[in-house]
Amino acid sequence: MDELRYQIDLLKAMNQQLSGRDKMYRLVCDMSNNAFLYVVFEKNDVITLGNWDNFFSFRIKENRELSFIFDELEEKYILPVREAVFLEKSGKEREKVVCHLKEGQTTRPFRLSWLEFEVKVNYDEQGVPIDKIICIRDITKVKAQNDELRYMAYNDALTGLYNRNYFVMQLGELIRKAEEEHRIVSVMFIDIDDFRKINDGMGLLVGDEVVQQYGQFLGSFSGDKVIVCHMTSDIYCMAIYDPCGDRSVEHIHKCIQERINQGFLLSNGMEIRLTVSIGVAEYPESSKQAIELINCAEIVMFKAKAAGKASIQYFDAGILHDFLQTVEIENKLKEAIFNKNFCLYFQPQYYTNTKRLRGVEALIRWKDENNKMISPAVFIPIAEKNGAIISIGSWVMEESIRHYAEWKRKYGYPLIMSINISAIQYKRKDFVGKLLEIIQRYEVEPSEIELEITESILIEDFEEVKDKLLTLRDYGVKISLDDFGTGFSSLSYLNGLPIDTLKIDKSFVDRVITDESTKIITESIVSMVSKLGYETVAEGVETQDQFDYMQQIGCNIIQGYLLGRPVPAEEIEQMLIELL
Repeated sequence: MDELRYQIDLLKAMNQQLSGRDKMYRLVCDMSNNAFLYVVFEKNDVITLGNWDNFFSFRIKENRELSFIFDELEEKYILPVREAVFLEKSGKEREKVVCHLKEGQTTRPFRLSWLEFEVKVNYDEQGVPIDKIICIRDITKVKAQNDELRYMAYNDALTGLYNRNYFVMQLGELIRKAEEEHRIVSVMFIDIDDFRKINDGMGLLVGDEVVQQYGQFLGSFSGDKVIVCHMTSDIYCMAIYDPCGDRSVEHIHKCIQERINQGFLLSNGMEIRLTVSIGVAEYPESSKQAIELINCAEIVMFKAKAAGKASIQYFDAGILHDFLQTVEIENKLKEAIFNKNFCLYFQPQYYTNTKRLRGVEALIRWKDENNKMISPAVFIPIAEKNGAIISIGSWVMEESIRHYAEWKRKYGYPLIMSINISAIQYKRKDFVGKLLEIIQRYEVEPSEIELEITESILIEDFEEVKDKLLTLRDYGVKISLDDFGTGFSSLSYLNGLPIDTLKIDKSFVDRVITDESTKIITESIVSMVSKLGYETVAEGVETQDQFDYMQQIGCNIIQGYLLGRPVPAEEIEQMLIELL
């Protein structure tokens, strides 16, 4: 009897323990904010646990009723969720899947968007499913946060277009796909012309709005086979997979031109019109790498800029060769400036009637590390573009005046030292002071120094240029207008400018014997300049016929290979010795 009572008490205790654990498990589920389904296969019994009512307005009591859940899902998510929910059919133990709920569904008590289903199935030793637990989580907020982080990682904050890093990654995917399918990928590198004037003249906020509006327009081309990004500032990039029809480069360029011709209306009521320069490179012709393909498109965009802007340029091997040569020269130029690997040559100038030496023009020369001469026509434009001309010009100015001071001290011959001045160098605020300081330091007369300026100096700010010239003139420095006749409005600059000498460009001298029109123009220039009180210098005189003609029409000074080539300083010294 006692034994029976003991067994009964033991069963009661075990039942109470199980009941307590069940209560504990339910409390844990209720505290998790998730919904749970516990399925016992033998009994075909389904128990809902946790916060089920926060997810769905229906209950599930048996295994087949799990299909009620599928009515809540967007169609494309039904199959993967079904495979997860009925995981026992595949024999797998665990699965996790994310899905999106139907929009506008009213049977749910709360506004949910994204759910995560995690399923765990238990099997016996024979592999027969015993039971399973399905955990359903609301990941709407997490998904939104992840989407926001993904957007921030992949998109540009100003325009909403893809950023540079993500664009490069996506372009790489397009190239890999094109390689498999033997297709073309076109890259368009698009830059707004003169954007700096918008930023500087109208303000950064206006500049940002222009970038946004134009970016939104370019974004309208985005699709499965077209990706668009905002690279930086006013630069955009577009990649087109298998370009043809409405997504061909030509069609897109036409649409761009039509849109920018309409202008952009800003929030302040201002209407602004733009032009753009575009470079185009294609896989596989230009490159098979994403970064290199973008670089090729950028290179030809700059070619379009150089050709006058508002145009489109296509990549070819010749352009790449020129670009690489320019880069090579830029790198060598930096080293040459640092080591001062330049030298000066001097070309004599002679009075036409007496053939007496009037002076010399200082000309820079540069030999690279292989002792190869690089033409100033090649490296000077590069130096002007990257700003190296400031250092080069300062060196030329000081070296030429130093040489002249030494010759004057040794030989006492009255020369004019002509020095070419870059427009960039001349525009610097300290230019006049630096020149006068060098003149004073080497104790030469300002009237013995002649600055040769070109029309490009006069174009942007005529009045400021004129003021500087007048200051130099007051100190006695001579001014020569170089390459006269090559510009469209050279005659207009003669009025009021303090000029002493006018140099007739070599292009006139070359044709003056054979072309009647050139003769008339040249004679008119010499006659007009003579009446204004200027001296004239004929550049590039190489034949006796040219010399005789320039002498006949009254040109004052001759410079050219006929009477003297550019020579090193030592040969000028020898010439001066012979004149003593």
